[in-house]
Amino acid sequence: MYVIVEIAGKQFKAEKGRKLYVNRLQGDEGSSVSFDKVLLTDNDGQVKVGSPVVEGASVSAKIVRHLKDDKIIVFKKKRRKGYKVKNGHRQYLTQVLIEDITVA
Repeated sequence: MYVIVEIAGKQFKAEKGRKLYVNRLQGDEGSSVSFDKVLLTDNDGQVKVGSPVVEGASVSAKIVRHLKDDKIIVFKKKRRKGYKVKNGHRQYLTQVLIEDITVA
């Protein structure tokens, strides 16, 4: 069984026991969170699509840790003008462990 859930504005495929890397969430490591925006459920071939969400479905997860992603290099250049700018950043992420999927 899996579900498509919206977490912090992005959609993820969630299965029980799977770890996901999502944008930084509020909460301490070890605390549990619940996501109610379930867009699709698949239970052994029986697909239920929400409009826009599936009623009564939710996903509970535990925050494993907060971390930073790999560095992304942003390089801008205009040829023959002498213009070069190099920037970079690291995205803040949260690793969550999917503990339970509830479908009504």
